[in-house]
Amino acid sequence: MRASGVLMHLTSLPSPYGVGTMGQAAFDFADFLARGGQRYWQVLPMGPTGYGDSPYQSFSTFAGNPYLIDLDLLAGEELLKPEEYQALDWGDDPSRVDYGLLYRRRFPVLRLAVGRLLAKLPEDYTIFLATNGTWLPDYALFMALKETNGGEPWWQWPQPLRFREPAALAAVRQELAGEIAFWQGLQYLFFHQWRALKEYANGRGVHFVGDLPIYVALDSADVWSRPEQFQLDDELLPVEVAGVPPDAFSADGQLWGNPLFDWDRMAGEGYGWWIERIRRQRGAYDLLRIDHFRGFEAYYAIPYGEETAHNGRWKPGPGMELFRAVEHALGRQPIVAEDLGFLTEGVHQLLRDTGFPGMKVLQFAFDSREESNYLPHTYPRNCVVYVGTHDNDTALGWLESCAPEDRKYAEEYLKLTGEEGLSWGLMRGAWASAADLAVVTAQDLLELGSEGRMNTPSTLGENWQWRALPGAFTPELAEKLRHETELYHRLSRT
Repeated sequence: MRASGVLMHLTSLPSPYGVGTMGQAAFDFADFLARGGQRYWQVLPMGPTGYGDSPYQSFSTFAGNPYLIDLDLLAGEELLKPEEYQALDWGDDPSRVDYGLLYRRRFPVLRLAVGRLLAKLPEDYTIFLATNGTWLPDYALFMALKETNGGEPWWQWPQPLRFREPAALAAVRQELAGEIAFWQGLQYLFFHQWRALKEYANGRGVHFVGDLPIYVALDSADVWSRPEQFQLDDELLPVEVAGVPPDAFSADGQLWGNPLFDWDRMAGEGYGWWIERIRRQRGAYDLLRIDHFRGFEAYYAIPYGEETAHNGRWKPGPGMELFRAVEHALGRQPIVAEDLGFLTEGVHQLLRDTGFPGMKVLQFAFDSREESNYLPHTYPRNCVVYVGTHDNDTALGWLESCAPEDRKYAEEYLKLTGEEGLSWGLMRGAWASAADLAVVTAQDLLELGSEGRMNTPSTLGENWQWRALPGAFTPELAEKLRHETELYHRLSRT
């Protein structure tokens, strides 16, 4: 079935309180998508973020980001009083997220809400704790210890805590019981609000596409609580870390620094950690995109301590064995494989074996120097096409910055004329293709230039900050989107 959707991370929604949330603006955006005939709303990973604010470097692969908890909804449930948050300074630029200010302002307010929650527990609270018992106690303890240790990464904590000595853990669980309860309460609030938003969007015929990074952050509850699942030495430091080698876009490659999985041990345990991870993600989303899919066929391993990705090497991944184990445990899963980057025949074969749709990016199509399999006329049906992803410039930003001969090729291929509607011209190239699913960014719908870019890989300081202004997603824009969607037979009528 042909369908279309929009990539819009929740932090980018309008809000008077510094960051987009799961509040009214999210419900309004679900309405906008429904009016626009869209079947899918794609978001970025929604875990709690740390230094750098990247949703791809989270303190937990299972937890939700407290920043996304809506304060007005908390007030509606009498967990906050309006005067406790409405008069605070949340920043003076509604088009950007100020994460430093957000960190200082948000948590004191959330502590008030959680205090009231814990004073009068809802009926389903104990059920929530029980159903999330495989990860929540360790995550809450991890965050409590992180606060106690001044935000330091877990490998710099006192040795008994670093190595999770049972007596030390028992002592801090008792000592930090109040803090642990706070972090558990935050997660209850997050998933309570997320469930309501998802049920509303699904009721309007809008389905969520989640985003699962292949790797987890080194400074995470995942690695601290399950170090045996990763390639760590006797001091619990990585032996090698993740990244990608140098290429035409990066002379030094990309040094991500994530710990690598101990695939042999995971195989011996029937891939139980991965099965639980995907089960939880699928419970939250309707369709799941897995980032860096090629790492399952072979992954790039860089010696720990290197300053660039030059000295890495390729090592075999788990391949189909992992996905057979997942399917055996959970059944056939709706997964999209992010199969971009350096691809070998082995990666192509793995994609064919899984049957997952791969990805196409229109901005990669118009290199005038060589033939490209990202040109729309080459697409199979079983794929998802994007004009650009969160790592790319906007359509207009790309047109302004690409090589003149590449722009000329794009203009001729897509019949782009004049300055009016260039962004829409690129989106039409995606919608008109044979791909079963076409996803465009909210920034391209709004015809924004590079000021709307979400992320520039391998940079720090200016990423993940873009926000839409209040009133941006108008009924007129929804009608225009619906017309285009119907024109290319992608209209969702549910």
